[in-house]
Amino acid sequence: MVKNMRYIDMQTWSRRDHFRMFNSFNHPHFSMSANIDLTAFNSDVKQRGLSFTLAIVYVISRASNAIPEFRYRIRVDQVVEHEIVNPSFTILVDDDIFSFCTVDYTEEFPVFAARAAEHMAKVKKHLELANDPERDDYLFMSTIPWVSFTSFIHPMQFHPTDSIPRFAWGKMFEEGGLLKLPLSVQGHHALMDGIHMGRFYEKVQDYCSRPEDVLGEV
Repeated sequence: MVKNMRYIDMQTWSRRDHFRMFNSFNHPHFSMSANIDLTAFNSDVKQRGLSFTLAIVYVISRASNAIPEFRYRIRVDQVVEHEIVNPSFTILVDDDIFSFCTVDYTEEFPVFAARAAEHMAKVKKHLELANDPERDDYLFMSTIPWVSFTSFIHPMQFHPTDSIPRFAWGKMFEEGGLLKLPLSVQGHHALMDGIHMGRFYEKVQDYCSRPEDVLGEV
């Protein structure tokens, strides 16, 4: 297991009652989909010749790391908070087959992008469909660039408890003169509520509205 974490005190935790209730559900995950204004972000990414995939993976990762609830994980009847959580995202390889690509997150986008590009090149040659079962500091992400979806549900393991947040983004579309991106978020209700997802969307939109500041010099 990852070492940079702490155990939540279940006796003093403010949402301990919510945890106990939702953690007993057969299907404790809930999901939300909303459109992000990508007008400024996509323009900046294109002008600088950056990878859109790496840029949006970074934004989602940065927003998730900024919100404690997205760094919580369930281990039997206990909860841990990771210091950092890391993206594991899908990329297309030959013959319409996808591979997982896991990258250690860092807040410096140029460093993150270089690290991710290097690993993407490796997994395109050597397919990866498994994450380390000893780790739960992941953020699972998928891209569905063919459809501007309005809802999305991810597959998951129920036993043992799977509390890793999941994200998916779809095909960009124009609306009212703006370029928008459908973005889905799925989380474990024992660890987070709608207000935490709302904060996540606020951060993603904020980052996408000022890409020069967030992505920095590349």
